[in-house]
Amino acid sequence: MEESRVPMIYSAICGVMEDIGAVGKGDYNKTQGFKYRGIDAVMNALNPAMIKHKIFCTPEVLEQSREERTTSKGGSLIYSVCRMRYRFYTTDGSFVDAVVVGEGMDSGDKATNKAMSVAFKYACFQTFCIPTENLMDDPDSETPDGSVKNRDARKPPEKDEKDRDPEMENFFKELAEELIRTGYGENSIIKTYKVEKIQDMSKLQVKDAIGRLKKCSTKGNENGV
Repeated sequence: MEESRVPMIYSAICGVMEDIGAVGKGDYNKTQGFKYRGIDAVMNALNPAMIKHKIFCTPEVLEQSREERTTSKGGSLIYSVCRMRYRFYTTDGSFVDAVVVGEGMDSGDKATNKAMSVAFKYACFQTFCIPTENLMDDPDSETPDGSVKNRDARKPPEKDEKDRDPEMENFFKELAEELIRTGYGENSIIKTYKVEKIQDMSKLQVKDAIGRLKKCSTKGNENGV
């Protein structure tokens, strides 16, 4: 009797989840004054991981409604709502579906495009559990790199020479380098791991922080973290 085979799509999606980092709010809506996570940032973050784990996606519009609305200034807007099915395949033909609703408005002919982009963005967020918040606080809210705080992160715990752990010292050094590379401050680590100072962190916490920071973009990347 032939044993049932586990569809490959499950392990492929788990692989993407393991590889992908957080997608921060790197885009800015000038008209309404808010930051948001653009579809380009999501696709740029997902594309390498989906290629690596051999996943591709096909869209299908299940339902659509369109109506014309009048703006407060008397102009016209097309309001489009699309119920979409995104099917994520891998190489053995197995797949999972994500059914989502997207809404979009435009004064021209792009309302449906916007609705589909929003739907795809949230299908990806929820299918792959993409972190939607930065690992730490916004780098701009922290002390700049090269500051006393970031230099302090390089200092190992105060111990007698005989009690020093060379491996732990290397971990602290690597953590400091990642903080400088990504632009995050020491307070971000303290808040995340709920310690009074970085030197109070356990070895597992330091290794976890290094691993998570390595998935973040270098400071100054226009796509955010």
